[in-house]
Amino acid sequence: MTSTASTPLQKSAIARRAVFPFTAIVGQEEMKLALLLNVIDPKIGGVMIMGDRGTGKSTTIRALADLLPEIEVVADDPFNSSPVDAEMMSDEVRKRLEAGETLPIANRNVQMVDLPLGATEDRVCGTIDIEKALSEGVKAFEPGLLAKANRGILYVDEVNLLDDHLVDVLLDSAASGWNTVEREGISIRHPARFVLVGSGNPEEGELRPQLLDRFGMHAEIRTVKEPALRVQIVEQRTEFDQNPQAFLVAYEEQQAALQQTIIEAQERLKSVTVDYELRVKISQVCSELDVDGLRGDIVINRAARALTAFEGRTDVTLDDIHRVVVLCLRHRLRKDPLESIDSGYKVGKLFGQVFGVAEEELVQNGAATR
Repeated sequence: MTSTASTPLQKSAIARRAVFPFTAIVGQEEMKLALLLNVIDPKIGGVMIMGDRGTGKSTTIRALADLLPEIEVVADDPFNSSPVDAEMMSDEVRKRLEAGETLPIANRNVQMVDLPLGATEDRVCGTIDIEKALSEGVKAFEPGLLAKANRGILYVDEVNLLDDHLVDVLLDSAASGWNTVEREGISIRHPARFVLVGSGNPEEGELRPQLLDRFGMHAEIRTVKEPALRVQIVEQRTEFDQNPQAFLVAYEEQQAALQQTIIEAQERLKSVTVDYELRVKISQVCSELDVDGLRGDIVINRAARALTAFEGRTDVTLDDIHRVVVLCLRHRLRKDPLESIDSGYKVGKLFGQVFGVAEEELVQNGAATR
C-alpha cells in the first residue's frame, strides 16, 4: 500500500467527509502503533484487535484510512492497479503496458472496505459469468470485496464470528497478495494486497489458534478506567459531533504531519537494517517460547524495521524490538488452560532474560504488559 502519488493533505477539511481524526484519538496506543506499522509495511501481515465493546476499534481504523495519502491507480481498472509497480498490477493492465498502451492515471483515496459478517464467498472473492464466458468467449468477471480492498485496508469486525472458511480465504489472499477465482475450468486472478484488520470481543469466542497465528500482530485493548481520561474522550466526541468541520480544522496540522511521517517511513523502510546479533536473539526468544514455525521471527524483524523507519532512523535498536515483541508473539504461544500468567507478560519476561535487560526496565519501557 506504499503511496506513489504521495502528497500532504491538500483537500480542505470542509471538502472532506467527516471522519474522526486519527491524531485526536486518546489512548489505545498499542492498537494505534500496530496499525501504523502495518501501513508502513503491509507485509507484516495485518492486525488482530481483541478487546471490550465500545473502545473505538472501528473509529480508529476508519480514521487511519482517512489519514493515508492518495495513491496513483490505473483509472479504468477495477482492482486499483498501480501504473508503475508490476507487483501491484492486474494481468490485464500488465498486458496493456507491454503492448505499449498509455494508461490513464488517477489519484484515489485509500479504500477502507468493511466486510459484513453475512458476506458470501462470491461477494468476497468475486464471480465469473459462465454463460457470458461460453457464449462470447470472454472472461466475464464481477469483482468482489477483495478487488475493492486492493492496496487498501480490509476490516472485519467480529472476525471470531466469521465462518472459518472465509477467514482462511482472507488470510490466504493477504499472505499471497493475489485472489484467484475458479469455476467450470475458467480461472481468473487479480492483485489483492491489503492490510487485513480483524477485531473482536474475546467473550464472544476465540479465533482458532492456527488462524490467529496468521495475523502478523495482536493488539489487546481495554476500556479506559481513569475518570479524567474518560471525560476527555466524551468531550472530544461531543465536540466532533456538534461541529465536525471545525474539529477537523483544529487537527489538520497534526494530521498532515503524521501523514508526511508515514510517507517518509515507507520510503526509508528499504534502507533499515537489523544487526545480526539482534536477529539471533529474536529467534532465540521465539525458540525458547516454543513458537511454531518461523512466522514470529519474520514478523518481529519486519515490525521492528517499520518502527525504526517511522521514527526516522535506519538502525534497529533493542528498544524498537522491546516495543513490538509482545504485539508479535502473544497470540502465538501455546495456551495452557490452567495457567493464569498473561501471555504478554510471559513474552516480556523471557525477552528480558535473553537480551539481558532487567524486568523492571522492561516494565518501564512498556515492553511487558499485563
